[in-house]
Amino acid sequence: MAEETKDDYTLVSELDPNFKYEIAEEPGGENIKFCFQCGTCTGSCPVREIDEKFNPRKIIRMALLGMRDRVLSSEFVWLCSTCYSCQERCPQNIKITDLMSVLKNMAVKAGYTLPAFKLQVDLLEEHGRLYEIDEFDNKKRNRAGLPPINPKCDEVGEIIRMTGLRDAVK
Repeated sequence: MAEETKDDYTLVSELDPNFKYEIAEEPGGENIKFCFQCGTCTGSCPVREIDEKFNPRKIIRMALLGMRDRVLSSEFVWLCSTCYSCQERCPQNIKITDLMSVLKNMAVKAGYTLPAFKLQVDLLEEHGRLYEIDEFDNKKRNRAGLPPINPKCDEVGEIIRMTGLRDAVK
């Protein structure tokens, strides 16, 4: 018999009955309450084939039940590849890809982000781009007849600091 973990149960006191209404108020989440759990979205999801954690039907069910913290803090909302196959097949016209974007935005507002985003912000702040440009890259550009790129772009780091992006990904 498998060992029981905290992920196997949720306390009623941890549920937020208003969570589904908050999602429904956001553009893209309007139809979440119409989902009747048919599973069509899960059957057509290419990500689901690769990773069992991503299950659009289960995510919607958890959101409808009010499992706010579990949905927003988990990594599975970030796995959607935005292929739209679930959205095209949904008999209730739930825009699942848009719904995943709503959940991602809510997760960031609640202070949950993936470690990869922190790394990307670090790179943008330090170099002004996700890829560090060095002398070798500029030599290749010169040979191709392209102008050199300044290895530092301090303006991007300043924008990150001014907009508070650094604080959002902590």
